[in-house]
Amino acid sequence: MIYCVIPEALEDELLDKLTTYYADDDNVTVIVDRRRAERRAADDDPELSEQRQIRDRRRPRVPGDFPPLEPK
Repeated sequence: MIYCVIPEALEDELLDKLTTYYADDDNVTVIVDRRRAERRAADDDPELSEQRQIRDRRRPRVPGDFPPLEPK
């Protein structure tokens, strides 16, 4: 599913045009972004902020080297 998200300020200008443009494509849904604020609240509790850890989610590289390739 692909969402074509339109800012609320451009709804009058773009909603009808994009809905018509993507009418034949079942994989695309045109929606209007009506959010007013961030959903994530700022951490007001300093104790919780200290416990939070930001980590690198990538897998660590496997140690060692690749064996040399033999020419054909």
